[in-house]
Amino acid sequence: MMTQPSRSMRARGALFAVLALMASVAQAAQPDDNADKVARWLDFKEGAFKGRAVDAHGDSVIKLDAPARAADAAVVPIAISAQFAQSPAHYIKKIYLFIDENPEPYAGYFEFTPESGLASIETRVRVEDYTFMRVIAETNDGRLYSAVRFVKASGGCSAPADKDEDAAERAAGAVRLQSEGTAVVGKPQLAQVMVRHPNRTGMAMNQITRNYATAYFIRKVAVTYADKPVMTANVNFSISENPNFRFYFLPNGNGELKAHIEDTKNKQFEGAIAIETRAAGQASAMK
Repeated sequence: MMTQPSRSMRARGALFAVLALMASVAQAAQPDDNADKVARWLDFKEGAFKGRAVDAHGDSVIKLDAPARAADAAVVPIAISAQFAQSPAHYIKKIYLFIDENPEPYAGYFEFTPESGLASIETRVRVEDYTFMRVIAETNDGRLYSAVRFVKASGGCSAPADKDEDAAERAAGAVRLQSEGTAVVGKPQLAQVMVRHPNRTGMAMNQITRNYATAYFIRKVAVTYADKPVMTANVNFSISENPNFRFYFLPNGNGELKAHIEDTKNKQFEGAIAIETRAAGQASAMK
C-alpha cells in the first residue's frame, strides 16, 4: 500500500526545488550563456585563429588554475600548467591568454622552446568583470588546445594604483631574477622574474586630480639561459602592477639567466644571474 509523503518530506522536496531553480538562475547569469557574449568570443577566436580547430578537452596538454572568486580583482593569481615536458620532437610553442570581459580580452601570449623544459607560467592579472578566462596552447605540430575557468571579480582594470603615479614611474625598471633550489642538469628548473613597474591601464582615475593617467605598461619580457630563449611574454595592461612571472628553463650546464624587458614608452630594462648546476647524482647526494 502506497503511503502519502510526510510534511517534512514535502518541505525538503520544495527546498530542493528552490535550490535547483537558484542554481539554474546562477548558471544562466554566467557570461557564456549570454548569446551576445558568446558571439563576441567566437568572433574574437575566429580573428585570432582563422577557423583553426581548438580542442576544448585539452587537459592532457594544458591546465589553468585561477580562484573562483578573487580576493583582489587587480591582483588575481593564475597558473598555467603544461602536462608534459618539452622536447625537440613535441613541445608547446605558444600559450595565448584571454580574459573575456576585460576591456581588451586578449591579454597576450607566451612563447616557449624545447630549452624551456616545461611550458608552464604563473603570473597575476587584472579582471574587470565576472568572466571566463581562457588559455589556448599551440603545440609545435600546429594543434590548439584550450582550458577555461570562470572567475568572479570586478573593477581590476579601473582600480586606482596605490602609489603616487609620478613616483611609481620614476621607480620603474628594477628587475629581479631568482632560481628556486638547486639547478640540476637536464631537469626543468623553476625560476622567477619580477619587474618594478606601475603597469597602468589608462582606465584608473586619480582620486586627487580626477584625471585619468595614460596607459603605461610592460609589453615584452624575454628570458634566455646561456643565450638561448626559454620564455617570452608578449603582454598588455591585463598583467598586474609590478609584473611577476614564474617559469621554467632547462639547464644543460652552468650559464647565465637573463631577462630583457621593454615597455610602452620604449624604455628597456635588464637583469641577470649566474646559475651553477649540478649533475643529478650530485644533487641526490646533497639531500
